[in-house]
Amino acid sequence: MISDSKVISADPAANLKTVLAHIAAAKDAAIAAAPEVRLVAVSKGHKEDRILPVLAAGHRLFGENRVQEAKAKWAPLRAQFPDIELHLIGPLQTNKVRDALGLFDCIQSLDRPRLAEALKAEMEKGGRRIPLFVEVNTGEEAQKAGIVPKDTVSFAAQCREQMGLPVIGLMCIPPLGEEPAPHFALLRELARECGLASLSMGMSDDYETAIRFGATHVRVGTAIFGEREKAI
Repeated sequence: MISDSKVISADPAANLKTVLAHIAAAKDAAIAAAPEVRLVAVSKGHKEDRILPVLAAGHRLFGENRVQEAKAKWAPLRAQFPDIELHLIGPLQTNKVRDALGLFDCIQSLDRPRLAEALKAEMEKGGRRIPLFVEVNTGEEAQKAGIVPKDTVSFAAQCREQMGLPVIGLMCIPPLGEEPAPHFALLRELARECGLASLSMGMSDDYETAIRFGATHVRVGTAIFGEREKAI
């Protein structure tokens, strides 16, 4: 981790520039050829005044945790910036699947069979298909959502082959306080076994490490926007 990547300024656009520079440096430092890395600017808990400078700087890919918050916040922003790409990175309740498919361009938190069934049904009914990531609970934490590693390959195959869902990759959030590298290595190996090319891993404290392990998407919030405000 580059030490000054934790230095957060009051200007989100300046922070964005710093994070992009660190991503480029991490790719250059990778032992193997690093894939293209997409930065998901995690705007959950932040209002328009923090998001607009990042949009003005040209960034268009954002991540949100909750359907209702995202719906209220991004409808007016999309009117100004119609090329925004929005990813759901937080838990999705089955009763919010229709709203999620109407609002988001990618869902990174497919974490259980019941949700897969709900997504299949709604995609068939509504006709809109968006990319999905299977969320893997690499630390097998009881309090955390996600498919456990030993079930990941079979679950991903079931989603793709039996349900016809557009699963493109895997996502993980390593346990708090643990060294993230082994979790990133595990996710990379699982993705290889699944035949999936996309890896969403790495956040503000560890995205450079994730890039060294082949991340294609890094989810960075605090390093761009600063500490989150209270829930909107």
